[in-house]
Amino acid sequence: MWQVDKNKKEPFYRQIINHIIQEIESGNLLAGDKLSPERKLAREYNVNRSTIVHALDELVSLGWITRRQGSGTEVASGPLLNRQTPKANWQQLWTSPFLKEDPYIQKLKEIQSNSDCIDLYTGELPKEIIPDFQFPAISWDKVMQEKEKRDITGYIPLKNVISKNLENTLHINMSTQDLLITSGSTQGISLLMRTLLESGDMLATEDPSFLANLPLFASLGIRLIEIPQDNEGIIPKELERVLINRKIKLLYLNPSHQNPTGLTMPLSRRKEIIEVCSKYQVPIIEDDVFSELAFHKSPTTLKELSPQTVIYLGSLSKIFGSTIKIGWLLAPKNIIHNLASAKKRMDSQTEIFPQLLATTALIQPDYQSKQKKLLSQLTKKSTAFEKEASMVSNDWKFQSIEGGLYYWMTYLGKPLKIKDWDLFLQEKVLIAPSFLFSSNCQSFRLNYTRLTENNIQEFFKALERITDKLKSRR
Repeated sequence: MWQVDKNKKEPFYRQIINHIIQEIESGNLLAGDKLSPERKLAREYNVNRSTIVHALDELVSLGWITRRQGSGTEVASGPLLNRQTPKANWQQLWTSPFLKEDPYIQKLKEIQSNSDCIDLYTGELPKEIIPDFQFPAISWDKVMQEKEKRDITGYIPLKNVISKNLENTLHINMSTQDLLITSGSTQGISLLMRTLLESGDMLATEDPSFLANLPLFASLGIRLIEIPQDNEGIIPKELERVLINRKIKLLYLNPSHQNPTGLTMPLSRRKEIIEVCSKYQVPIIEDDVFSELAFHKSPTTLKELSPQTVIYLGSLSKIFGSTIKIGWLLAPKNIIHNLASAKKRMDSQTEIFPQLLATTALIQPDYQSKQKKLLSQLTKKSTAFEKEASMVSNDWKFQSIEGGLYYWMTYLGKPLKIKDWDLFLQEKVLIAPSFLFSSNCQSFRLNYTRLTENNIQEFFKALERITDKLKSRR
């Protein structure tokens, strides 16, 4: 049993804090695991009970544990990334979650550089199927001329093209709305968090959600409240329960091809969510970055159902790749004006060159045909994946998707621990385990678009070997 080092100058309570954090980070303590009562911990660590109380109080304030009267002390739910670490000196400041990656991701990135790995972790289309848009040579003088066509919200020709497309697809009155061009959707999310929320505010989202894997919330002091979802998305009754009991400032949803589960929320559920949020006057951020990758027409957006209360996030980065990071926010004009002013004060300018490239691609006569060709390729990949995945259905559950980049597979066997996922790394199969997005440890996300005719069989053979090892573990 580990005990404090009484020869160290470091206070006993801080040694205990660091030890418990290490146990959680290593996977020896999992979300929901109960800690021993205070008196027993005092005996185990060979310290006074007051020292234990001090350490536990600090761990509660840092987000590592929760304490409820009558229920005891247990490890908090949610990814490690958004928990804070004790800060007493410069050395410890470098352990901030904003600077520190999850240990699993550190190991994954070491393998990622190997050409023989199967990378289903990366959240982009493979280069070979990204549409080959032709871009004319652009002189520096031309770039300088086009810079004059910007206002505080972005490059006007690009805004005009996107606005026209949105008017045709969303069927809303664009005269009351405006666009703000961003450097990808992540910049849009960051801007919204920094301008609409303050330290201590609460943001609700789905559980699991890719937001839980962003260090942004820990750095801003924003509390992420995760709400359960079922096969149709976030559960309205659970959402209402949270809204009654907590002061939620915003609700963030990714209702179409959700990251990480790939689920698409049906229209009936979307209407229920709008009704609940209207009742409690909670604005919604709708992240629709996978709209260009939908196999079929998606259900009516939340933005269409409630144009004045929903801020809509879009992106071209998924179809163009990371080289052209272009996203946008669509919201009522007064909101966009305030966001654009804040963006300018933060000096978060969106460069003109990617905006020029995006405009050029969108106005090409063959843009639609190239997008359709891409969707045809993705549909074939999805069909091939589901055919193979059905062969392991006794051990792994998945749900069909309607577009986007991801499938979500859940292990049907015994409860998994964080260290079990190292089996994938040992097989050089790179996926995103569910503990990166949630307190759950039983599922994983994979980018099916990166599977080829050559490696899909290899992946499922590796999955069978991993499954056999999971079954044999005690």
